[in-house]
Amino acid sequence: MFEFVVQQREGRARVAQFHTPRGVVTTPMFMPVGTQGTVKSISPQELSDIGSQMILGNTYHLMLRPGEDLVEAHGGLPGFTAYPGPFLTDSGGFQVMSLGHMRKITEEGVTFKSHLDGSPVHLTPERSIQVQEALGADVIMAFDECPPFPAERDYIQRSLERTIRWLERCLKVKSRSEQALFAIVQGGIHPDLRQQSLDLTLPFETPGFAIGGLAVGESKAEMFPAVSFTAERLPENKPRYLMGVGHPEDLIAGIALGVDMFDCVYPTRTGRFGYALTDDGRLNMNSSAPRRDMRPLDETCDCYACRHYTRAYLAHLLRAEEMLAPRMLSLHNLRYLHHLVERARSAIEQGQFTAWATAWGQRYFKGDLPGWYQTALATGAENTPSSHL
Repeated sequence: MFEFVVQQREGRARVAQFHTPRGVVTTPMFMPVGTQGTVKSISPQELSDIGSQMILGNTYHLMLRPGEDLVEAHGGLPGFTAYPGPFLTDSGGFQVMSLGHMRKITEEGVTFKSHLDGSPVHLTPERSIQVQEALGADVIMAFDECPPFPAERDYIQRSLERTIRWLERCLKVKSRSEQALFAIVQGGIHPDLRQQSLDLTLPFETPGFAIGGLAVGESKAEMFPAVSFTAERLPENKPRYLMGVGHPEDLIAGIALGVDMFDCVYPTRTGRFGYALTDDGRLNMNSSAPRRDMRPLDETCDCYACRHYTRAYLAHLLRAEEMLAPRMLSLHNLRYLHHLVERARSAIEQGQFTAWATAWGQRYFKGDLPGWYQTALATGAENTPSSHL
């Protein structure tokens, strides 16, 4: 049911098809984040129109509001949200880090103080799986502990060992064969701790593996060696998911290193703040420059905003605080990232990925490539490209 078939490679970069109960998705892919059961301001039809393949939902937030029972009564997230495609739900593990000031960790699980009303909320591995099964996602995540950055080595080691014990408990209670449970590799930015986590995690042979504990405050120069080290050691025949990463340059570097799946709130959050993503970098629509600019946000983009509106009009809407502006900027930003990975897939299929990623980076960074980006491309290209598999 969850077959993963690699179709083409160039170095470590690869194009594959991942089979899920609600359809086959092509990787590498970017997954829009629908924390509350909706991608902020974007309709399910619009998500389909711009090429979204899989949507991410949040276990912690949906458990608190509206409650997993109501979602299950609708037939799970597809029925509840009217988005018919595949879903992935995180486990609530990220909130263990992001709500650090409102929670207590024990071996049993995590006790939160609800961000809604302050009431105690208990989330254990068993409870996380129970909620995710009710939410009905195609891919569900093991409950893990995501350490913050920076964190002491001893804490990172203790947390990755606890994550393994929690993984065992998740697998023990998981009951639905139509859901794939992905394990999460931790270890921070330390190669030896990453290796320890890999050694403990890989024997469980889950249908896919996530690279967790990154994009939590470390620099890109610190993050991508950890991505490279981990991705290289994950199974070739299973999807690799880099959690919480979604800046354009990060997608390209991650794809070069063999990552298949990405998610992040970045495109919609930056849209709400008045920024548009382009190959030339972020376009600040709050500045004076776009106010009389008759061009679309991106002349190469086929989204609704770029086909119908000028920069001047959208800048006007922003200044007037009209809802359409952040909505259209969010729609464009999502389409931009989908189109970016589509171009990456095409380049891999043509055996031109490294050359394309280099040219893209020179334009995006306006000349010199950052060292971490160059290293990611060079490392990813080290493997000898192979023919159609």
